[in-house]
Amino acid sequence: MVRQIQRGSAEALKRASAPAQISSILTEYFEEEYEEARTIGNVGYYARVLTQATLPHSDPKVPIFERRNGALSLSMAAPPSVGLPFGSIPRLLLAWVTTEAVRSKKRELILGDHLSGFMRELHLVPTGGRWGTIRRLREQMERLFSTSIWVRYQGKNLSAGSGWMVADDYQLWWDPKQPEQPVLWDSTLTLGEHFFREITDRPVPVSIEALQRLRRSPLALDLYTWLTYRMSYLSKPTRIPWAALHMQLGADYANLWHFKPEAISALHKIVDIYPVLIEPGREGLVLKPSATHIPRLN
Repeated sequence: MVRQIQRGSAEALKRASAPAQISSILTEYFEEEYEEARTIGNVGYYARVLTQATLPHSDPKVPIFERRNGALSLSMAAPPSVGLPFGSIPRLLLAWVTTEAVRSKKRELILGDHLSGFMRELHLVPTGGRWGTIRRLREQMERLFSTSIWVRYQGKNLSAGSGWMVADDYQLWWDPKQPEQPVLWDSTLTLGEHFFREITDRPVPVSIEALQRLRRSPLALDLYTWLTYRMSYLSKPTRIPWAALHMQLGADYANLWHFKPEAISALHKIVDIYPVLIEPGREGLVLKPSATHIPRLN
């Protein structure tokens, strides 16, 4: 059994009452009590909604993908010629994008005038070749920035939905064959207006160091951001059935018996970084109230 860890949970969601706006519904759904994190260099941010329904771990080979979490579903679509983002790199990109948007309060983000400099910001070592980080980063950037996201809430008495484009436009001037070579113009990204509002409205504070140390495992990144978010408001021990966690975060795993040992292995890595109180058991994962990983301001 993994040693006790603090945080995380997926208890039954409360029914959304009257609000017709999806943002209000999501606020009720997430039950978040967000407090601003300390403004130190090691603090980053992650989109709240993407801690509950996440990106594919591996290439889905189709242009549409859906995750479900109780009454909430998140669908992603991309042009078939581009494909959907998958793996660790777009998760690191999302953390960078959210952090920069929160800090700058601007939709237009400057990615820089050379590729290797931007990769260092993501803590990626530039390597060439077919499976190198340079090629994979460029491909995953185009996939992520071409993706649209649709969130849908299906309650007993209410259905609601909202769609976002990750980017209104992007310009990548870098030459992947010469990542150190500066170019005449900066590469830029203009976030979709609705997506910008979503990721900057009460984002989840995360540790940049933790993301860096967990970057080789998409599942570990997902579990870390999910636990970090859940611990911000967890008030009592909560059991999350493995089947529910599999549906929420493990859609890439063919069955529960494959997902469960992988999740436990990822949790071992997380508790070495973030000593959250959890008890993996036969039926599910018990989450116990714990301090947030990023200290909160009173």
